[in-house]
Amino acid sequence: MNFSKIVFYISFFGLFFLSQHIIAQGINQQNFSNVRVDELTDDQIRQIIKNITSSGMSEAQLEQIAAARGMQPSEVQKLRARLNALNAKGSSSGAGDANVNGKDRNAGRSFEGEANNDNKKEENKADSPLKSKIFGKELFSNASTTFEPNLRLATPLNYVIGTSDQLLIDIYGYSEVSYQLTVSPDGTINIPYAGIVQVGGLTVEAATARIRSKLSPIYSGLNSGNTKLSVTLGNIRSIKVILTGEVMKPGTYTLPSLATLFNALYSSGGPSDNGSFRNIEVIRNGRKVASLDVYDFLLKGDLKNNIRLQDQDIIRVPVYQKRVEIVGEIKRPAIFEMKDNEDFNTLLNFAGGFTEKAYKTRIKVLSNTNTERKISDIVAEDFSSYLPKSGDKYFVNEILDRFENRVTLNGAVFRPGQYELTEGLTLKTLISKAEGLKEDAFRNRAYITRLLPDNQTELVSFDLQKVMDGTAEDILLKREDQISISSIFDLKEEFQVSIDGEIRRPGQFKYYENMSLEELIILAGGLKVSGSNQRIEIARRIINDNQTAITAAAKTAQIFQIDVNKVLTVSDAKFVLQPFDIITIRTIPGYETQKQIRIDGEVLYPGNYTIVRKNERISDIIKRAGGLTDLAYTDGASLKRSGSFDSQLEKEKEEQKLQQFIKIQKDSKDTSASTLQNVASRNSFVGINMTDILYKPGTKKDLFLEDGDIINIPKELQTVKVSGEVLSPNTVIYTKTKGFKQYVLNAGGFGQNALKGRSYIIYANGAVRSTKKFLLFNNYPIVKTGAEIFVPKQQEKRKLTATESVGLISGVASFGAIIFGILNLVK
Repeated sequence: MNFSKIVFYISFFGLFFLSQHIIAQGINQQNFSNVRVDELTDDQIRQIIKNITSSGMSEAQLEQIAAARGMQPSEVQKLRARLNALNAKGSSSGAGDANVNGKDRNAGRSFEGEANNDNKKEENKADSPLKSKIFGKELFSNASTTFEPNLRLATPLNYVIGTSDQLLIDIYGYSEVSYQLTVSPDGTINIPYAGIVQVGGLTVEAATARIRSKLSPIYSGLNSGNTKLSVTLGNIRSIKVILTGEVMKPGTYTLPSLATLFNALYSSGGPSDNGSFRNIEVIRNGRKVASLDVYDFLLKGDLKNNIRLQDQDIIRVPVYQKRVEIVGEIKRPAIFEMKDNEDFNTLLNFAGGFTEKAYKTRIKVLSNTNTERKISDIVAEDFSSYLPKSGDKYFVNEILDRFENRVTLNGAVFRPGQYELTEGLTLKTLISKAEGLKEDAFRNRAYITRLLPDNQTELVSFDLQKVMDGTAEDILLKREDQISISSIFDLKEEFQVSIDGEIRRPGQFKYYENMSLEELIILAGGLKVSGSNQRIEIARRIINDNQTAITAAAKTAQIFQIDVNKVLTVSDAKFVLQPFDIITIRTIPGYETQKQIRIDGEVLYPGNYTIVRKNERISDIIKRAGGLTDLAYTDGASLKRSGSFDSQLEKEKEEQKLQQFIKIQKDSKDTSASTLQNVASRNSFVGINMTDILYKPGTKKDLFLEDGDIINIPKELQTVKVSGEVLSPNTVIYTKTKGFKQYVLNAGGFGQNALKGRSYIIYANGAVRSTKKFLLFNNYPIVKTGAEIFVPKQQEKRKLTATESVGLISGVASFGAIIFGILNLVK
């Protein structure tokens, strides 16, 4: 048993015991807010009905209690529908009758169905494809549609009184008295002081007249009109009718005496798949009293033959005589039942008529002969005379997706689009209908895409200007011609000019005829403060259309240098731009923005300083900062410069070195974020010797300052940091007499995977010194205070796999065999 089946059985029994628990524990104590009616089976609903009946409650009371205990209104409606559906299933019986009782509540009349044959279980049948197509079938199969009789209407005067009917007799006026009398099995009522009155078999109107005549001697005011008499129905009786023939659930049904033919048909589920909807008979006392055509109700809303039933009426549904089907572009495709005298137009009326896309000229029909099928056509002229035959199937096709009189005009006209092709329509007339040509229309040439008889296309070119002037013959248009008139702007490249440099909004701009340099500068937002109005450079494209264009000395651009008015006033001698000109605005000679540096650490006045001249050096800024303090450590002074590379290539090389350095750091034991950040920041440090700079200012070591430089002069550092592939990375107190290896020993010594020959030191000023080889010995760099010793890790050697080992051995063996063979040849 798979998992889905287990879940199914658990859910089924869980829901079953839930419904049992709802009844057993007391419905008025159960919370119904989580109950889902759709999840309950028919057997669970039947068990609920059985428990309700045994507890003395009605179904209406169950609904009220369920709503009071939190059941959603939508779930209450679903519960009511399920109860009604189960009652309808159980209302037909081959051996026993289903009782439908009328009960009086507060002198009103209501209808409540109750099934007596609870033990009968009827399986639901799956809807066949035929059932879903039969017109009218959904009327009786739709659970949301009901035809219950209205028991709250006024007493019909033509109602025939029978046994068990309750008559309400009211006398009012000079005399007032009321009686509630039930008709006896003999059809009589006993009126006090008046005696026995025979009313069985009489209509309400006739019975009222007879009662009036009986009471007139007692109440004399009835004759003079001073006293009035009213006879109405109280509780109504039940009648039994028999449904036979082609119905879904034939049998005997107990219905209220106000029930009509439609009420009975709905209770039985309506005609079966073979049942007739056009000739349903009501047989009373051995003769047919009515014939119902359901199509009158479905198509016209006519209920004239929906007669009121009487006790022991027989409703017979015969088999259909003729059925046809119509599909395709029809508003109501279905299977329809036809009578002998009904033509194809009647069938179209049943089907709601054609849709908007229907091909109405000819209808295809598949019909049956005695031996085989045949296909034929019905033309529109024969619709009123063609009589459908049983089994016919009609197909209504779509009209063709094409136009019989269309031409299309596109391009530089005022009203492009599709137009009607009239008799003798020419090109010039069509352009006139489109309000004429636009000003930008290209008049030298236009073309027509024309559809040939074999559905291929050809291109017909013409001189538009000559056709419009009348100097060329006008063109007669044909069906599906597509006329294309181009615009002059569609046939040329979009012209632009570009401007960059010291301008507020550099970029490309649309070119206009007679555009001047000053106008472009205004469009670009004007010059920047640093922009020079002199020596503005214009680079103009050269179009070489001769053989000199392919020589090595051929010019590729023409350069102009123009001075413009500073205030950009209009002048007669303006420089006119041409398409694709490139304008460059230079910077004013000698214009410089303020540049600042920052000095931190052991100076008297640390902070930001502005560079006052281009050749200002480090020693100059130290003087401006008041000089060094007594705690300044000049050997540890550093210069951080973000733009310390002379070219982009140098910068990329330094970035590659940094990435390699970070990778080595990650492979070591010291992979903290702070260490990596420190390594990355040192990439932009420039190694300086502050001691030499201050001793001999103005030398090459005394660097010129640049914008963004950060000078840091620390206090004297007294420790050395040892990290990387050592046994215990730590920070060691600096001792002048100790060497590189002694500091490593203070950190536990080299690790097992230490790469000793690649060890290096990062000094406090950012300079880096690595270990060098001398013969077979490592020459370690000198250690200074504040430095950091770093020992990288050897990369782990990957072991050969079994496949690689076998391949290597095979290669060696093959090589050995070759050598052995060569030696034998030499011998």
